[in-house]
Amino acid sequence: MTITVESDAAARLGRVRGEIAQTCREANRDPASVTLVAVSKTFAAEAIRPVIAAGQRVFGENRVQEAQAKWPALRAAHPDLELHLIGPLQSNKARDAVAMFDAVHSVDRASLCAALAKEIARQGRSPLLFVEINTGAEPQKAGVLPDDADGFLAACRETYGLTIRGLMCIPPLEEAPAPHFALTAKIARRNGLELLSMGMSADFETAIAFGATHIRVGTAIFGHRS
Repeated sequence: MTITVESDAAARLGRVRGEIAQTCREANRDPASVTLVAVSKTFAAEAIRPVIAAGQRVFGENRVQEAQAKWPALRAAHPDLELHLIGPLQSNKARDAVAMFDAVHSVDRASLCAALAKEIARQGRSPLLFVEINTGAEPQKAGVLPDDADGFLAACRETYGLTIRGLMCIPPLEEAPAPHFALTAKIARRNGLELLSMGMSADFETAIAFGATHIRVGTAIFGHRS
């Protein structure tokens, strides 16, 4: 796959930061309460370096293997970078994920909980963990169904000893995102969770209005993938 990258990634980043700040002001929120996760999946290190140089420090990747190929050198040069896994995680990749990532946004099933708990104990690393909620009950998507969320979160804590810090959702493409963000925030509140990974390039302003603490923005920073 050929990737086209706009040369003004740093300018795009600046615009996104401005939009975040403006949206936070309108929502009576502190812009510092929103973490921008720059989604660098499919983009090479050469495309990422200008965004790092512009001050961005939190990045998101979809696949463990892709991250392993490009991030060790970038992190060696910039030890303060944070790396978040925002895509589905196979249980057999839990060891590599715990070793490499500072956050995992896609906890969604018992086998993965068991694998993560084992590796967190073995490695002594504690990445931020988010449970993914399939708010649209889409059969092709990963995530816990909303009706099962409370029970799953209880099992994460009581059965597997995991510290879950937040929830993540990806609304259906053809639906308005606001109801999905509202539902995710409601589930988080009743389970005492303070972090919400919600919103992407097309809808992060709406997500911020509904309390998002982490927004996952790729295209608006790096340009379109082709």
